[in-house]
Amino acid sequence: MSSVVEQFATNFDLSAFKKADDLKKRLWFTLLALLVFRFGTYLPLPGIDALIMQAIATKQSTGILGIFDKFSGGALGRMTIFALGIMPYISSSIIVQLLTAVSPQLEALKKEGESGRKKINQYTRYGTVFLATVQAWGIAVALESLPEQPVIDPGFLFRFSAVVTLAGGTLFLMWLGEQITQRGIGNGVSLIIFAGIVAGMPHAIASTLELGRQGTLKPLLIFGVVLMLALALTFIVFMERAQRRIYIQYPKRQVGMKIYGGQSSHLPMKINTSGVIPPIFASSLLLLPVTIANFGASYSPDSFLAKIAAYVGPGQPLYYAFFIGLIVFFSFFYTAVVFNPSETAENLKKNGAIVPGYRPGLNTAEHLDYVLTRLTVIGAAYLAVICTVPEYFITRHSLPFYLGGTSLLIVVSVSIDTVAQIQAHLLAHQYEGLIRKSRLKDK
Repeated sequence: MSSVVEQFATNFDLSAFKKADDLKKRLWFTLLALLVFRFGTYLPLPGIDALIMQAIATKQSTGILGIFDKFSGGALGRMTIFALGIMPYISSSIIVQLLTAVSPQLEALKKEGESGRKKINQYTRYGTVFLATVQAWGIAVALESLPEQPVIDPGFLFRFSAVVTLAGGTLFLMWLGEQITQRGIGNGVSLIIFAGIVAGMPHAIASTLELGRQGTLKPLLIFGVVLMLALALTFIVFMERAQRRIYIQYPKRQVGMKIYGGQSSHLPMKINTSGVIPPIFASSLLLLPVTIANFGASYSPDSFLAKIAAYVGPGQPLYYAFFIGLIVFFSFFYTAVVFNPSETAENLKKNGAIVPGYRPGLNTAEHLDYVLTRLTVIGAAYLAVICTVPEYFITRHSLPFYLGGTSLLIVVSVSIDTVAQIQAHLLAHQYEGLIRKSRLKDK
């Protein structure tokens, strides 16, 4: 991540921030929105005993609660109004995107442009309301069934207030993420998850060091964890910046007495085209059935759901098998959504560009698809390794999930994307300044 910052400082004069008023407004808006999110993670859910809930969260920090707590920025462990976090919205987005791929009606909406996109976003919001309501009801019922009895006054009134509060918190975060995307810098949903993870990392590091001081963890193990995290960070930065460049040639053409074209360029194709989406989607879809199984197990320890919870819980072989399978699936699925070889080949053909050795049109599309498929295989394998290997050791040694590979991947990827957007805004501002100066000189 330091290489990204060094490149940013090298390519752009940081004094340009003083003149980029629009960029400063966007940055301030993003920071204030994230502060609002962090403030909400400390507002407790009505009717909950905070001390008992804190003890439960500490006890379950290495289980399913710890994984959920990571994505909610600690709000679930404290059982606050943002306990559900943004995950219902992400789950709804997954479902809508999957339906878009198989439903002709939704596919037609997608091709309608801005109006179709607004309708699809509306369906995603409806799905978020439904999923948030169901999950909030499940959490309320599960809290009442816990032997520690964290609910002060169980009953329908508590369940109703919990559903309204938790679902409302998710809808507010959905709206806040959209506002950050439109009026701030970066992707709002990703930045909300990023802020929650970054806020929990200092406590996770302090907890790990405290375990070492108490003798629970050996110093050699702590050194191994630090070394593994450093290697993981380096590997993530390298893979996120890596790309395969397709050579492109523009043919020469004569207009009158002058010859134009004959230039060469390249089409950059990232190794990890899907970015951080696959592990987030995989976690969201995997945690939903696991949570339902855990809720069922709390009612009847000997039930079928209890056996499922035991086999697919964090740290179990089936959990990692499903997690890796979902990561691979979403890597290919999301890559197909964001990059269409046929459209890219058609655009190159319209602009008169060719890939040497391949005919414009179908042959070029087949070559791009060939390259993209192999890049996606490498990217999916990279995501599977970086998201499962560190978390396996963390689960085995009862370390905080904030130090897992998925957390590091989200932090690095969102940082790179945000810095890239800041660079784009600064570059646009510099171009505007040059255009103004040229117009003044012409006058």
